[in-house]
Amino acid sequence: MQATEAASGLSWGAALAGAVAATALSFILVVLGVGLGLSSVSPWSYRGAEASTLAASAILWVTLTQVLASGLGGYMAGRLRGRWTRLRSPEVFFRDTAHGLVAWSVATLVMAGLMGSALTGVLGQTARTASAVVSTAADAALGSGSLGDPAGYWVDTLLRGDPLAQATPADPAATPLPPAAGGDPAAERMQAARIVLNALRTGALPNEDVRYLAQLVSARTGLPPDQAEQRVRTQFAKAKQTLADAENTAKQKADDARRASAYGALWMFVALLAGAFVAAAMATFGGRQRDAAVLHSSSI
Repeated sequence: MQATEAASGLSWGAALAGAVAATALSFILVVLGVGLGLSSVSPWSYRGAEASTLAASAILWVTLTQVLASGLGGYMAGRLRGRWTRLRSPEVFFRDTAHGLVAWSVATLVMAGLMGSALTGVLGQTARTASAVVSTAADAALGSGSLGDPAGYWVDTLLRGDPLAQATPADPAATPLPPAAGGDPAAERMQAARIVLNALRTGALPNEDVRYLAQLVSARTGLPPDQAEQRVRTQFAKAKQTLADAENTAKQKADDARRASAYGALWMFVALLAGAFVAAAMATFGGRQRDAAVLHSSSI
């Protein structure tokens, strides 16, 4: 005849003991994994493990940590629980499995609380880095150095003097072009920078801006108007291509970071699922050993 016990089917003492053991072992293995990982990294070329090797090692280590810690926690939860003397085997199996899952759940929640802020910070930093890389691609492409002039390099290439042209006497019959922006070099440079930035933002350089920049280049460098206009168009094409290459590189890096985060989350799910399964299996194993030990002692 099947009977039920009045006491609760869950032994919180055994479950919490298993959770504490699993949490402690997880922490120890995580610290060991961090130490081994840092010892494998080197800032010098051709020293230390490659990124793909480190990623695969991290995945394997996280899975191993989950399996070992969950197995220990589940085994202790099953082995330390009290013996149910009036229950059939299927109910005992279910309760042992539940003890292992409860121990695994508590340990997982504790580790999530301890490492949640660090994990959130890493994922958040990854997202912020990807966004910053994309948003600052234009500045990087335009050569924004420590001088704080986003278009400084390309304006310099426009206004750069040609030594051969300066060494050749100017044609007396040619009509000199008046200096742009009132002859103020600083104002001319700022206006040229704004034109370049606007053209790169819109993707096109209007003809009136081409004529103005050609006039400015001709006045500052002594180049003939047709050569000055050719320089403007050539340098703008180079700047536009450099910007496109930088944006593509930045987007590729952002996409790589996104994929790495997605793969990490998926592998973490697999590791946690394996940990839950091992915890339940080891709890039933520990429960059977507990029952066998009790029966053996009673027979003596």
